[in-house]
Amino acid sequence: MNRFELISQIKKYKAFNEQEEKDKYLLLEWIMDNEDAFSRENKIAHITATGWVVNKDRSKVLMVYHNIYDSWSWVGGHADGETDLLAVAMREVKEETGIKKVCPVTEDIFSLESLTVDGHIKNGSYISSHLHLNITYLLEADSEETVSIKEDENSGVAWFAPEEALKKSSEPWFVAHIYKKLLDKMDETGRNVR
Repeated sequence: MNRFELISQIKKYKAFNEQEEKDKYLLLEWIMDNEDAFSRENKIAHITATGWVVNKDRSKVLMVYHNIYDSWSWVGGHADGETDLLAVAMREVKEETGIKKVCPVTEDIFSLESLTVDGHIKNGSYISSHLHLNITYLLEADSEETVSIKEDENSGVAWFAPEEALKKSSEPWFVAHIYKKLLDKMDETGRNVR
C-alpha cells in the first residue's frame, strides 16, 4: 500500500468515538503535510502500526511486557519509512512475540489513535517526548503457538483473557482510552470480527 492508498483508507475509516474522530484528522493532516511522517527522523511525531492480536475464538489477547513503558502492552512499532502499515504491524508481532503465523482478521483499519510518548533512554541515548500517530489492525494468531521475548524490547510475552489484559497494564490512560475501546469494538461485533 502506498501513501495515497493509506490516506484514502484513513479517509474512509468510520470513527468509533470522539477520540478516533479527532485523531483521524490529526493523522491525515500529518501524513499529507510531512514528507517524513513515516520516519523517526521526524522528532515531533511519526507513524506507527500496532496489532491487537486475538486468538480464533477471541477469548485471549496477546501482550508483551514492554521494557521502556514498564507495563504489559499491545504489540507494534515504527513504520520506519514503510507505508504498508498492516505489513509493519504483522512484522512487529512476529519479531516481538516469536509468533510465526499471524494473519489479519480484516485488512481494514481496526482503530487509530494519537499516542504520547514520554522522553526516555533507548540504546544509551535520550529520546525526546513525541507523538506516535498510530494505526491498529486486528490480527489473529494461535494461542497455543510458542512465544518468545525480544530482550531488547520486552521481558515477557503472554496471552490474557481480555478483561485480564486490562488489569495487567499499568498505564491508566491506555487502559481507559485505548485497550477498553478495542475490547468494546470487539464486543460490538460479538467478539467475532471477521
